[in-house]
Amino acid sequence: MSIRVVYTDLDGTMVGPKGCFFRAEGGAITLEPARALAELHDAGIALVLVSGRTRPQLLEAAAIFGADGFIGELGAIVGWNEGRDSEILRGAMPPDFDQVPEYLLDRMVERYPGRLELHTPWHSGREVDVMLRGKIDVSEVDGWLTETGFSWLSMRDNGLISPVHMPDLGVNPHVYHLVPDGVGKGDAVAYDLKRRGVSPAEAIAIGDSASDLAMAPHVGRMHLVANAVRHPDIAALLTRYDNVTVEAGPVGAGWASAVRAAAAV
Repeated sequence: MSIRVVYTDLDGTMVGPKGCFFRAEGGAITLEPARALAELHDAGIALVLVSGRTRPQLLEAAAIFGADGFIGELGAIVGWNEGRDSEILRGAMPPDFDQVPEYLLDRMVERYPGRLELHTPWHSGREVDVMLRGKIDVSEVDGWLTETGFSWLSMRDNGLISPVHMPDLGVNPHVYHLVPDGVGKGDAVAYDLKRRGVSPAEAIAIGDSASDLAMAPHVGRMHLVANAVRHPDIAALLTRYDNVTVEAGPVGAGWASAVRAAAAV
């Protein structure tokens, strides 16, 4: 069956160091991702950006890359028709909440001094989720959220970032998203496929993190770029799925090979 939609993560997957589409891992200039993108458009396959980024950021990125739509804030926002149409997916968020309360964030950061902080300046302007960075045990945080009466929230690990953000941490920090249960990249992909009238077998997804693997059950094939396997939890998570391909190349090189595999179907 021909592929009609490619769902792709951005940072660490489609774009390389410092968010540059033309830089390979290590910083060398490469045109392979751009060539693969042109081939994707020539094949008439829709591109949907799936990211932790905000709506305005993804509207701009979608225009630059010629994307057919976007999924933002780790699955909380689905946009299409050049952003003129969109849907916010609230999941388990109670009706009396519009967003995660600030007092909960203050308590959380105080609980993990030096190990968790807002991912400034990218945390601002978000409509549903909260973006943080650091090095914490996600399951431990989820247990604490349940104890404090916020069982409808959970912490999602969206992969590694540069140590420049938290140099005193001693290790590469992770980016985390605090989101309502029932909100995730996989749930948003399922929503978008149903909206499009496209079957999972006609879609692939590409990513580099544990949160991206949530798309695997909702597409025909899930592709991970090679740098994904550096994530300590990826190996265990891979055993849950039988439709995942780990590309030989990292970031843009791996992304290009995944795209070409889709275009060749």
